[in-house]
Amino acid sequence: MADIRLNRVNQGPTKIKNVPIAVTPEGFWCCPSPVVFQKSFKAQHPLNKPKPSSPPSKTSSAQKKSVPVSERKTVPTPSRLGVSDSQQCSDPERDPASTSVVATERTPGPKIETLPKKLAVEFGEPGTCNVKVVLLGKQGLCVKLSVHRDVLTEKSSFFADKLSEQSDLSSFQIDDCEDVEIYVETVGLMYCNEMKQRLMKQNVSRILRILKVAESLGFSSCIQSCLEHLEAVPWVGDEEEEKVVSTVLQLQGEGIRVNPVLKRVSSDISNTSKDTLSQIFELVLKSNEERSRREMRSIVLKLLKEKNSLCSSTGSPDICDEMIYRSCRSCLDSLLSLFKQATEPDSGDIPNGNREHVVKHIALEADNLSWLLEILVDKQAADEFALMWANQQELATLHGKLPVVSRYHVSCISGRLYVGIGKGELLPSKNTRQLLLQTWLQPLINDYNWLQHGCRSFDRKLVEEGIGRTILTLPLEDQQSILLSWVGSFLKSGDGCPNLQRAFEVWWRRTFIRPYVEGQGNGTSDS
Repeated sequence: MADIRLNRVNQGPTKIKNVPIAVTPEGFWCCPSPVVFQKSFKAQHPLNKPKPSSPPSKTSSAQKKSVPVSERKTVPTPSRLGVSDSQQCSDPERDPASTSVVATERTPGPKIETLPKKLAVEFGEPGTCNVKVVLLGKQGLCVKLSVHRDVLTEKSSFFADKLSEQSDLSSFQIDDCEDVEIYVETVGLMYCNEMKQRLMKQNVSRILRILKVAESLGFSSCIQSCLEHLEAVPWVGDEEEEKVVSTVLQLQGEGIRVNPVLKRVSSDISNTSKDTLSQIFELVLKSNEERSRREMRSIVLKLLKEKNSLCSSTGSPDICDEMIYRSCRSCLDSLLSLFKQATEPDSGDIPNGNREHVVKHIALEADNLSWLLEILVDKQAADEFALMWANQQELATLHGKLPVVSRYHVSCISGRLYVGIGKGELLPSKNTRQLLLQTWLQPLINDYNWLQHGCRSFDRKLVEEGIGRTILTLPLEDQQSILLSWVGSFLKSGDGCPNLQRAFEVWWRRTFIRPYVEGQGNGTSDS
């Protein structure tokens, strides 16, 4: 960074204002941000009136003695930059007066918002420029560039066309320049031999601004360097990624290679998303490390919810249901095989290590099914799972032959299905609901005491409400059969049995009170 002195010329004492301006290794000044100059002019033209102060003392008066400007030393530089609020931008032939930056102030001065701000930038060796370009930007900012015709025509198709129209053209003006600061920097890049190194210290947002200006100038080598930079640099956050992708997609022109950048967010291989998702599911389902498996399941479930939300809002079809159900059938087959292995007549001769291995895998497969069911419920596609589970009569029979500590994970699946039906998250047919209660309610009741005390994720009130609501969706005769059977179990087990009293009360009113009320209403209307 270099400091350029701003000499404020008044009738009174001289004050020096330092403005930091970056200089590149190639020897040209980078145009400072317009905010820097706004701050500089605000400092010279305060909005608020100064408060009256006491008369200055002799000591302070002595300290404010003016120093002749000629005694100030200036540092020679290959590029010159001038700032003035009294100069106008209508004369592009006018050169900066000196290598120092001078800001003059009129008294009384106009409002800050109306002050013209003028900069002069010279590239290359001093005195060798043969073209002047005047940029008129927003908020009255004006920049006069002293450049070289051969550099502009070689690097920029825009300038080449502009200068070819009039061979003797030595100056021209560009109005309504949106980003003057970046425009000057992009012109400076035409003088760079190592553009890659120049861009390396820039952030992604600034690179995108340079890319936009380079495209408007037809500066192909700069466009390619920006694309190579964007292809290699990390994009931080979803917002920055969207900016990069949208900006790159808007690029137009022959020879612009945007595919390397876009390959980061898209693939040319067909069905890659479906195959990759299937591979992820397989890796998660086969993992034996409990903590990492639990974390990955949580991540995948969250990301699938986002995907489901997007698919439902856009109306696009979802292709992963078949893959999920294929995984469900595989887990069910494995679970049934493990139950058969654990309940074989000679299973007592199995070594303890092997028996623990079987029990562990039963819990793993049941946990896998619970996870897959959660995904299907969120996708509103769990009706088929309810039918598959209701048809597992053989598994339900083997369930009663295993110790409760080895089998209770299976009852968690049944409980989740009842909760889902009770909440309306899945809507299986009447026959499926009947079969689900007929096949799995009694095994759940048998494991209920253990579930309450040995399963941390088990929510008793939620499951009881789900079971009761599922029962109440059936015809009245089926409600009666199931609830009378429950009364017998409840009277034997007490708290070790689901409390379905609320569902029992609803059934009671439907059976005994509603006919009486309806009969009374009919009798009144007949009379």
